[in-house]
Amino acid sequence: MTGHAADTAARDALRARQGGGARYDAETAPHDDLLLARRGTAYFARKLNELNDADLYGPSLRNGWTRAHLVAHVSYHARLLARLIEGARTGIAQPLYPSTEARDAEITLAATLPPRALRNLFRHAEVHLNVEWRDLEDADWDAALLLPDGTAITARETPMLRAKEVWQAAIGLDNGGRPEDIPRPVRARLAG
Repeated sequence: MTGHAADTAARDALRARQGGGARYDAETAPHDDLLLARRGTAYFARKLNELNDADLYGPSLRNGWTRAHLVAHVSYHARLLARLIEGARTGIAQPLYPSTEARDAEITLAATLPPRALRNLFRHAEVHLNVEWRDLEDADWDAALLLPDGTAITARETPMLRAKEVWQAAIGLDNGGRPEDIPRPVRARLAG
């Protein structure tokens, strides 16, 4: 069984076990990209959990940022995507950052949070984004979104945006993550 067929079979088996009332991604959702984003998030979470609390405030591979800055950035990236997706789903635009400076200030402030709060910020943001993705109906995946920098995308593109961000950030934590751990489809998108 190929990787894709195995993933599909595993997804179908999970749905059968969960029964009625469980939430699932829409049939037309970009399942492969969602899988890459979710696996990247799990990888990031594993690398984050390998850090002790003091190590969170050590340097990351991103110039001028601690690991705490990187965790805050990844968390707020998830929140930003969740707000964009919610706006696409409801038809009501959600507030985004008024400026790059405001975003940077939020990350800087969050990087000072105590370790437990910083870890919770990451977990809650990740859950929120997944809920928003699962609440999208088939047609919503083609809804137009506008990123804070003015770039126009569709909701369908958000899982790969997230995958690229979270895989890079996991390596940026500088605690054993390797570029070759990044799945080929994500590496190809990062290179292109």
